[in-house]
Amino acid sequence: MRIALIILAAGVGKRFNKDGNIPKQYVHLQGQPVIYHAVKAFLPHVDSIQPVGDPETLTSILSPLENKKILSPILGGKERQDSVRAGLEALSALPEAQQPDLVLVHDGARPNISAEIIQRVIDALKEYPAAIPAIPVAETLKRNKNNVIDETVCREGLFRAQTPQGFQFKPFLDIHREAAGSSATDDAALFENVGLEVALVQGDEDNIKLTYPEDLKRLECLMSNMMLPRIGAGFDVHAFEKGRPLFLCGIEVPHELGLAGHSDADVALHALCDAIYGALAEGDIGAHFPPSDNQWKNADSKRFLIHAAERVRQRGGKIINIDLTLICERPKMRPHIEKMREKIAELLQIDFLRVSVKATTTEKLGFTGREEGIACQAMTSVLLPE
Repeated sequence: MRIALIILAAGVGKRFNKDGNIPKQYVHLQGQPVIYHAVKAFLPHVDSIQPVGDPETLTSILSPLENKKILSPILGGKERQDSVRAGLEALSALPEAQQPDLVLVHDGARPNISAEIIQRVIDALKEYPAAIPAIPVAETLKRNKNNVIDETVCREGLFRAQTPQGFQFKPFLDIHREAAGSSATDDAALFENVGLEVALVQGDEDNIKLTYPEDLKRLECLMSNMMLPRIGAGFDVHAFEKGRPLFLCGIEVPHELGLAGHSDADVALHALCDAIYGALAEGDIGAHFPPSDNQWKNADSKRFLIHAAERVRQRGGKIINIDLTLICERPKMRPHIEKMREKIAELLQIDFLRVSVKATTTEKLGFTGREEGIACQAMTSVLLPE
């Protein structure tokens, strides 16, 4: 029996982001976009996954999963029902041997889906043409009229529907085609409208659909239980050299001397890269960008830091904070500290308040005290999946 998943990511999420910026399914959660977590959860349970939304964005987000089950994303429709039908038509266009017997439909904005719920829906489809997870309504319900209670609604027998919703593929495709142009609140409603039974299986309060900004905080708390903290440390030294600009923390600092090195010799970013790679247990900057390779000659070290941050995201992790200490007699760093913090936060795509940059001297001792070069010590903390 072949099972397919249609993952929906065509909505804009107006209730989540009233300013209309990034759609909620693409917001980062635990180091990856929300929809990345949703798709990853289904991979062990289905034979194919049809993403529906912006093809270019979805391809970029899902490509790190490197899984042949994930089909090429297709463009969604104006309404949810249109997007589901587009996914069904794409599945029906597959060679007959690859077409599913069962199809699940899941919201791309529900990242915390459990294996138990997925299996309950699949098991119910052995007896019923459709099945959905649902939660009994526990609270007393009130109907509003002009901000005044109009009536109390009996909650007996009422449930809150969730996804994934599951269906027998062929009848689901036929029903969707016949219902084109209609407006249903969810896919199960289409089955109800033609008199077919839809089974209810036990849902989960933690199967949250990201709808409002506060939902993201709750999801962060729920999913952080699966993350372990890692600490990384980095240290680098570069000698001064005439005739080169001085780059520190991704910005150019006015000084009569630059730093010697194969790349632009940004000692701070090099130490920070080593700290991040160390937290990941992925070696040091030289393992990723060997100084023996001429393509990195005079390279902008910001490229190295962007790569290190991307490795954290690809591992499903999140950078918690950064702490840098620059060690030199000159130039004076205080006038540049805030710009340095801003640049590092921008490159790592983290909040400015998570980045600390400090400077100290060695009281005229050692090579930094003799003003022969600059050293940098870096520390970082990262959350990674267990």
